Order: sequence, then structure tokens, then C-alpha cells
Amino acid sequence: MTQQQIVPVDTDVPELAAFAGRVAALIADGLDERALTAAVRDDLEATLAAGFTLPADKTRPDPERYVMYPLHVAADGSFSIASAVWDVGQGTPVHGHETWGVVGIHRGVEVETRYAKPAVPDVPLVAEGTDEWGAGQVTVCCTTDDDVHQVRCGGDEPVVGIHVYGADIGTLPRRSYDPDTGAVHWFTSTWAR
Repeated sequence: MTQQQIVPVDTDVPELAAFAGRVAALIADGLDERALTAAVRDDLEATLAAGFTLPADKTRPDPERYVMYPLHVAADGSFSIASAVWDVGQGTPVHGHETWGVVGIHRGVEVETRYAKPAVPDVPLVAEGTDEWGAGQVTVCCTTDDDVHQVRCGGDEPVVGIHVYGADIGTLPRRSYDPDTGAVHWFTSTWAR
């Protein structure tokens, strides 16, 4: 948990509210990170397959940059669920999360390029591969020890992903990397409203 105050946010999408309850129960079970992310991945995949509608204000792209809308933030900061939206041509810098994360695609195509997490500072990053994720597909995007990637919209329509993180991602300080030099810059994603 960050030093900033955690302000709980709850979704008005019943399917996601139920999913958030199941994630909270999995966390309470004390699963190790790998078992937890596998269980969250499987549950998110089933939730996406069953279908749900996100409010229009949680899928709206920003013309300037990608945005993350809070769908659920646990009162204790133990996890958050976001609607992450990239417009056509938009992407993230190379970055880490400093926590675990699971990503499912609600609509569109997300392109993810993974990098080896640097063992020492200021060395060029090594790309490990690129995947495309389409609607209904789910991946464990990060664990605390495997946590560097870049994401972008891969199609001709905005991509909307459901991102689940093991912290309040809108307040968590994280690393951004220059892939050519390995230089690190700290940033905090802010929640879009």
C-alpha cells in the first residue's frame, strides 16, 4: 500500500462487482503470487466469456494518451480493477508494475512486448517477445519478479482491457525504462475520471 490515502471505488457493473468479490476472496485465501494470478486469470477469462457491458464513460479514449479508469479499488489497497483504454496509435512507455497483474481484453487488440527485467541498472533492455491479445483473451501480464513490458493498440479501433493489479495502480509508484539505455524514471499512473 502506498502512503497516499486509499479511496475505495466500486463499479456499477454487476458482473465486475461479483468478480471483485471473488478476487478479494482469493487474496484472503493467502495464495502465493503464481497461484493467485493463475486463479484471477481463469476467473477473468470466464467473466469476459459470460459478457458484460461497460459504461461508455469507462471506455472513452483520450486523444492525448492512454487512460485507466477505476472500476474497483479495494478499501485496503490490496487490489484494483481498471478499464485501460488505448486509442488507435497509442501505447505506453516500457514500464513495470511493482506488483502482480492480470489483463483481459474486453474489445479490440492489445499488442504487448515483454522485456527481461534488468538485473542491474543502466543497461539496454532485452526484448523477449511480442504477443497480440484479442477480445476474450487473458494473460498474466506481470508478477513482482517478471514485470517489464510495453503495450499499445494493435488494431483500427480503440482497445479496452480489464486490468487487475495487486495494489491501487492509480497511486503506486512504478518504473519506466528507456529500452535503449536502461535508464529508469519513476512515475505514478493517475486514474482518469
